[in-house]
Amino acid sequence: MRLVAVLSAFVLVTLTACAQERAPAPRDPVESAAPTPEPTATEPTEPAKPGKLRFKQIAKLEQPVAFAVRKGDDRLYVAEQTGRLRTSDGDVVIDLSREVSGGNEQGLLGVAFHPSGRWVYLDWTDARGDTHVTEWAFDGSRATARRDVLTQDQPYPNHNGGQLAFGPDGYLYIALGDGGSAGDPQGNGQDLTTLLGKILRIDPRGGRPYKIPDDNPFADQKGAKPEIWAYGLRNPWRFGFDRDTGDLWIGDVGQNAWEEVDHQPAGSRGGENYGWNAREGKSRFRGAKGRDMVDPVITYPLEEGGNCSVIAGYVYRGAKIPWLRGRFLYGDFCAGWIKAAPADGPRDGVEVGKVEQLSSFGQGHDGELYALSLRGPIYRIEPA
Repeated sequence: MRLVAVLSAFVLVTLTACAQERAPAPRDPVESAAPTPEPTATEPTEPAKPGKLRFKQIAKLEQPVAFAVRKGDDRLYVAEQTGRLRTSDGDVVIDLSREVSGGNEQGLLGVAFHPSGRWVYLDWTDARGDTHVTEWAFDGSRATARRDVLTQDQPYPNHNGGQLAFGPDGYLYIALGDGGSAGDPQGNGQDLTTLLGKILRIDPRGGRPYKIPDDNPFADQKGAKPEIWAYGLRNPWRFGFDRDTGDLWIGDVGQNAWEEVDHQPAGSRGGENYGWNAREGKSRFRGAKGRDMVDPVITYPLEEGGNCSVIAGYVYRGAKIPWLRGRFLYGDFCAGWIKAAPADGPRDGVEVGKVEQLSSFGQGHDGELYALSLRGPIYRIEPA
């Protein structure tokens, strides 16, 4: 991702596009600080088929970047990049603000609840910039028994990934970027001896600090990290599972030319190579070599002053917006547009609305979707 740093009253981290590679200034959804006016959610455009979306503000927090719900709990939980996990009504559940590194793409970046609802997991970077995945016991009112599950050294302050999600199989999936700088100088995306540039799959309650699932694709491969589920990723800032099919949708932020969405069918045994840094999108990158690469299902070009960072969402499975069912929602941080693409035979979507500084999507228990703006608002997505 490309970084253009300026200051705001609370050091708001934003993102801008870059037409040419500039090491080590990347371009990702939570990179640079900029003064901003009050947020607005503009009227959506008409999609290809009948229907419109509107974005109803339900809360305003500080730099919201990740969203989760908990079994048996009607509250919405939101991670603020500045270090706090809050409910959508503002109550603080966990406060890491004195421990997280600030600025760039660092901070509190991801949240997920165990399927039982008894534990909550946060992905965050410490004062040195290294990644932690930490577990707390949570009874609905207090978070206790803190435990570090996984720690990963980060060579640069960008491309940290950060998404956490429990899959339909009950395992925890963790996104890690390629380690940062520009062009993946360490070649981490294609290197199976490092966790960087990967999506990981672990069982955090099966052992200490965690258990490797027996069917992980590299569990028995000498020299490869057994936690790896998929590789060849630059910065998989957001990914999500289809609650009906179990398919995995990954938004991987590009370098200089292409943004991409990758798709892993539910029947996959893992081990997919999504190409970075052998290529960007479907295009060759720096002549690097990769093996058995999987094409992205959606790509779109970077545009100076326009598109800059893909934000992956979810396939809509709710009931309130019938025409949206079975469509995958995704957007772009800088351009602010949100598009809907058919999940069966994925292709580029049609624009259905806009949210300024879109940082993430969320999904409720009922399948209804939410959009987060780094400027603060949490929007519930509704029919117009």
